Amino acid sequence: MSKDREFLWRRLHSLLGIIPVGLFLVFHLSLNFTAVGGEETYNNATGAMGLVPHALLLIMEWVIIYIPLLFHALYGIYVAFTATYNTKRFGTFRNWMFSLQRFTGIFLVVFIAWHIFQTRVQKAFGAEVNFDMIQEIVSNPWMLAFYIVGILSATFHLANGVWSFLVSWGITQSPKSQKIATYVSMIIFVILSVMGVGAILAFV
Repeated sequence: MSKDREFLWRRLHSLLGIIPVGLFLVFHLSLNFTAVGGEETYNNATGAMGLVPHALLLIMEWVIIYIPLLFHALYGIYVAFTATYNTKRFGTFRNWMFSLQRFTGIFLVVFIAWHIFQTRVQKAFGAEVNFDMIQEIVSNPWMLAFYIVGILSATFHLANGVWSFLVSWGITQSPKSQKIATYVSMIIFVILSVMGVGAILAFV
């Protein structure tokens, strides 16, 4: 029974990593990418969220973002610390991807918590989340580097997570389909990374 329960938890963890957490990351990066168009473009894009009634927005954030993200993060920590790493014995590409998936997951728990504190928590205390706020955050070179590493960790974690999702859900079973999925995940990683890093550099 415990094995069946763990199987279901892992499936739920995998699913939530794509829907809705992964989809939200794509939306978030797309919204931030409007910063390349300048301060006014970014503020107009993010300001559109203010048109949603506060109570409804709060419910949407918890149901679509925070609760799924919290489960994915906490169960991901459990998976990371109970996994067997064998890159020293078997230095294959997939073994390295397996390890990097866990390492980036642990780092993202720290990064996302700090990002939420700097933005959403500050907003709760009356600060306005706009172009100037992000610009002030990344004006510190160390914080800029921290954000770039965080963005790359997030885009890798999602892209490689897509590959793992397709395999674990039995969508890609043959070696050929898994190889194609590897190329697709690499393309996803590159596109999202360019968007994410390009967006954060637009605030510098």
